[in-house]
Amino acid sequence: MENTSKTSNVITINGTDYSEDSFSKEQKYMISQIKDLQGKVNTAKFQLDQLRASSEVFINRLIESVEKEETIEEEKVAS
Repeated sequence: MENTSKTSNVITINGTDYSEDSFSKEQKYMISQIKDLQGKVNTAKFQLDQLRASSEVFINRLIESVEKEETIEEEKVAS
């Protein structure tokens, strides 16, 4: 028969390691909330990176478009 043991998560608070099994129900709830919030923060950072990059693309396209129109106008005036 195999020997199986349940491995619990270790939580580090202020440099001290705690077994998640040692926490009360309320403390486990807070840990779950923290983990969920950390995931949401990471997702928000990822999405913010995408939004910033996309914004830069549109800003650059607008600048190119305006500069192109100015060049066309300057060529018309020079003719």
